[in-house]
Amino acid sequence: MDRLVVDLFAGPGGWSHALHVLGVRDVGLEWDEWACKTRARAGQLTIRTDVAMYPVWPLVGRTRGFIASPPCQAWSMAGKRLGLVDQPLVHQAVADLAFGRDTRAKLLASCKDPRSLLAAEPMRYLHALHQVGEPEWIAMEEVPDVLPLWRQYAVILRGWGFSVWTGILNAADYGVPQTRRRAILLASRTRTAEPPPPTHAQTAEPESLFGPGRERWVSMAEALGWGATDRPTPTVCAGGGPGGGPEPFPSGARKTLTDARDRGTWKPPAPGQRTSRRTRPGRLRPPDTGSPVCTCGKHRWSWSLRSSNQANATVRGANEPAGTLFFGHRANECLWVAEPHSLEADEESPAPESIRITATEAGVLQTFPADYPWAGNKGQAFSQRAVRDSLSGCVVA
Repeated sequence: MDRLVVDLFAGPGGWSHALHVLGVRDVGLEWDEWACKTRARAGQLTIRTDVAMYPVWPLVGRTRGFIASPPCQAWSMAGKRLGLVDQPLVHQAVADLAFGRDTRAKLLASCKDPRSLLAAEPMRYLHALHQVGEPEWIAMEEVPDVLPLWRQYAVILRGWGFSVWTGILNAADYGVPQTRRRAILLASRTRTAEPPPPTHAQTAEPESLFGPGRERWVSMAEALGWGATDRPTPTVCAGGGPGGGPEPFPSGARKTLTDARDRGTWKPPAPGQRTSRRTRPGRLRPPDTGSPVCTCGKHRWSWSLRSSNQANATVRGANEPAGTLFFGHRANECLWVAEPHSLEADEESPAPESIRITATEAGVLQTFPADYPWAGNKGQAFSQRAVRDSLSGCVVA
């Protein structure tokens, strides 16, 4: 019988897609209806279940690798972060489960956010699998605030004979067009656990006597195929054109974005040239020449992606990687916004209207293929990303 990789909280298939690229079979455990439908369309083996309720015994003796990406809503900066309040309870659950004591029901009753305790679920599975010497390797990820919990896991796993590494990795350092920092745990029974060497950097690094160089971070424009780039990239469009289906332009705004891309006016920025990381509403940024540019009347505008409508929202020019993207109930707040290409007054030439990011664009920025078979409408596709984002770029790298 073939041994599988088990993927807890599998979502729409970010890990599964990467494993498929590597020629590895996996089975994903996922409860969300639309994420399971997407996985089915992608040909991925899935058990639709509540990870906290599923028995471990069907997996014992069949598990080669183990992946766990617990939901981040209880810990994320985009939410109330009640996971931090519940953290002592989660640590207690992990400690108890490591010895086969199931105290989850009692601890759950005291949690401020019931989702917090899901971060302890991997230990329930790992304890049962360890009894038969499984799995061979483990990979887990969560938001950075969960790193202390991963360190607790690491102490237990080392006692079981694993080599373990924990730390924070930035997805942009591995070719993902998004500066997404995550707490990672890597463990192995047969090899020294260590993170993969970064392949990209904020500024390109040439080859040296001490090793190969690193390419510059992949920008949103490169990943989305806007304009000329210096490397092969997926070709998707913001409505119509190469790689994308037709889309209406009720305001004309998306067409101006498409026109800018199709004209090929985007060029990579000069070495060291960056746009600002954050911009408050109404504040003009200095001119830049790295983003796709459109001309509207007298003035030129460049496109940026705004992560939400909050005052401190991350705004990145299209010549940069995206910031961390939050979806779910905030999907409609993730907008392409046009910003002045110069500091001249713009009363005579108002900016094109802001436009919502499409499901395909969002998927590509999270390293899903442009033709990934998302099930459901736009809202349902975005809800799947809220369940679990893709890490395939990091895995394949």
